[in-house]
Amino acid sequence: MSFIMLGTLGAGNHYAEIQVVDEIFDKTNASKMGIDSRGQVCVMIHSGSRGFGHQVATDALVAMEKAMKRDQIEVNDRQLACAHIKSQEGQDYLKSMAAAANFAWVNRSSMTFLSRQAFAKAYNTTPDDLDMHVIYDVSHNIAKIEKHFVDGKEKMLLVHRKGSTRAFPPHHPLIPVDYQLTGQPVLIGGTMGTCSYVLTGTEKGMVETFGTTCHGAGRALSRAKSRRNLDYQDVLNNLADMGISIRVASPKLVMEEAPDSYKNVTDVVDTCHEAGISKKCIKLRPIAVIKG
Repeated sequence: MSFIMLGTLGAGNHYAEIQVVDEIFDKTNASKMGIDSRGQVCVMIHSGSRGFGHQVATDALVAMEKAMKRDQIEVNDRQLACAHIKSQEGQDYLKSMAAAANFAWVNRSSMTFLSRQAFAKAYNTTPDDLDMHVIYDVSHNIAKIEKHFVDGKEKMLLVHRKGSTRAFPPHHPLIPVDYQLTGQPVLIGGTMGTCSYVLTGTEKGMVETFGTTCHGAGRALSRAKSRRNLDYQDVLNNLADMGISIRVASPKLVMEEAPDSYKNVTDVVDTCHEAGISKKCIKLRPIAVIKG
C-alpha cells in the first residue's frame, strides 16, 4: 500500500502565502526577478519532504552514533553526530538526503502548478497571461558539495546548512544565467502577521560564511510556550485587523505560528544586510495565509 503526499504543505512552519510587494530596496535586482512595483502580487510557498527528510535525519543519527564510537569521533552534542563522508554511513546519508530533497522539490513544483491553476481559474485566464513565473526554488536543511576558499586555497567541502540558506554572489557558476548579475535570490520567510523578504547573495557572504545567510526569523517562543501563552481567538482577531485572511488545519497551529512566537524578521534581515552577507531586495506583506 502507498500513500502519496505530493502537492501537500505539511504542518509546523510550512505555509503558502499570497503576498503583495510592500517595498523594493534594489530596483535593478528586483526587475531581474520580474518585480517592478509596489502592490504586485506574489505567492510564497514553504514546504519540504513531508517528514521524509526528518526520518532520514533520525535514522542517520542512530547509524552515525555507532560510527563515531567505531572511528573514535567526539562531538559536544549528539545532534552533531557525524561520519566520514566516504564511510558507508556517510554515503547512505548523502543518498537518502538527496532522495528527500528531490521529493521536496517535486512537492513544491506540484504546489506551484496547483497555485498557477487556481489563479487562472479565479481570473478566467491562463497562468502565462497572469505572468505567474517562478522567481526561485531552493532547498535548505541539506548538505551540498561546493568549492570554497579555506586559508587561501580552494577546497571541495560538504557544506551543511541548518536553519540557514545558500546565498551565492553574482557571477557564481552554480546560479542561473538570469541571476548572474544580481546574485542568487534568497527567500526569507517571516511570520503570517508581519512580512517576508527576498535578498540576494554577496561576495562578502561567499568569503565569510561559505555563501550562507539566515533562513528566517527564528523562534522567540517554543511551540509549547506559544500554546500556553497565546490565545487562539486573539491571534485570529489580530490577523483580521491587519487584513490578513487565514486558512489553517488546526487551532494549535495558529498559536504555534503566531507572529509573537517568532523574532522580528526585519531585525534579522537588517543584521544580515548590514553585515554584508546578503543584500535586501524586496519586502513582501501577507494578505492570505494557508497553514498545514
